[in-house]
Amino acid sequence: MSAHSRIVAWVLLVVALALTVAGSATWSLLVNRLDARVAEELANEAEKLRTFAAKAGPVTDVRSLLYDYLSLTAPDRHETYVSVVNGKVDQFTGRPSDGELKIDDALIAKASGASEPETGWASSDLGKVRYLVMPVRVTGDERKAALVVAVFYDVQRSEVTDVMRSLALTSALAVGVAGAAAWLVAGRVLRPVRLVRTTAERISDSSDLSRRLDVPGDDDISALAGTFNRMLDRLERAFATQREFLDDAGHELRTPLTVVRGHLELMGEEDREETVALVLDELGRMNRIVDDLLLLARSEQPGFLTVGEVAVAELTVDVLAKVRTLADRTWRLDEVADTHVLADGQRLTQALVQFVANAVRHTRDGGRISVGSALRGPELELWVRDDGPGVPADQRDRIFRRFVHGAQTGTGLGLAIVARIAAAHGGRAEVRDAPGGGAVFLIGIPAYETGEPGEPYSDS
Repeated sequence: MSAHSRIVAWVLLVVALALTVAGSATWSLLVNRLDARVAEELANEAEKLRTFAAKAGPVTDVRSLLYDYLSLTAPDRHETYVSVVNGKVDQFTGRPSDGELKIDDALIAKASGASEPETGWASSDLGKVRYLVMPVRVTGDERKAALVVAVFYDVQRSEVTDVMRSLALTSALAVGVAGAAAWLVAGRVLRPVRLVRTTAERISDSSDLSRRLDVPGDDDISALAGTFNRMLDRLERAFATQREFLDDAGHELRTPLTVVRGHLELMGEEDREETVALVLDELGRMNRIVDDLLLLARSEQPGFLTVGEVAVAELTVDVLAKVRTLADRTWRLDEVADTHVLADGQRLTQALVQFVANAVRHTRDGGRISVGSALRGPELELWVRDDGPGVPADQRDRIFRRFVHGAQTGTGLGLAIVARIAAAHGGRAEVRDAPGGGAVFLIGIPAYETGEPGEPYSDS
């Protein structure tokens, strides 16, 4: 059984159980009220007879007393009066529609011998009858007499049965309506779940991670679909990164492997030393490529950054101090941002050092290289400026892609790593023309400041 059918079945079961309990309680209440009403009617008839006898004055004939009472008192709906005098039925009054009371010898004997009012059950052609026997005695008349008041109980109970039958029909219709509503609602509620299942099946069958769920609304099911879509986004990015890694690794490693293999195949005794040096150089380059590719792959995963408080001025000065020994250049410190931000200091240092290495490759001995940082509104900018040839406008976006070497040497992954560091911080990496010539390589990240400049960081 599907989840849809199970939900509908449970709804129908709960509704049917509730209606059954309500119907049983209603039946019990109506029957109890009927019993109480019949008992009240019989007690009222006894009181009416007592009142009539008290107001009749001196009476010497019991038969005449009952005759006068029955002449003046008409039975209520579904009632019959029977007078019994001296062991015989004297009068019988009742509506024809009420049916006929079966007056047997046992009822006559009970009526004749009663000394106190008694109740009991009798039968009729319309079912059971509830009766009351009221003995009547008149001073001076030795005859035994009684008035029997009978209420057609089953006739009145049939009205309760008709009500319950109508209630049962209404309940059946309610169950049907509840079932139809449950089917529609369950279908609407489970539609996103089915979409999740079918989308997952299609992805499994075709490996197409571009499929997404379109579930409008703001309920929990829509939130589930949104979570599933975000999971697919992460999976698609992860698979794309994996494919790029494999493609890039295969492409970049194929050349040094071919060079190594060719030189090993042609190596003779006289050029062994030169070949070994070349092979070791190619192997070192392969090692750098693998390290950079692994770093790029990790940059797509959570945990790439270790965020903490970063003193920007200190970081800028430290980077300049570290890179002074890279080459014979004129090193300068540009503007410095005296603030503390939340970022990964090691990754920012790595990005600036890569910019410096790139600037060293594009400047001559004695050339000028500057490092700086500044707050620009809500953004922190860190840059490296050089006086080299600059970057053509049509190459400024391209150089941040993987394995774009241009005129530089290296693996072609350095600037791509810088771009990933900036993106991981929610920022950007770009290159601009430097005033007076050259290039400015810059990253800009959101400046989540931790306090006033010079104040210690507090997360309270």
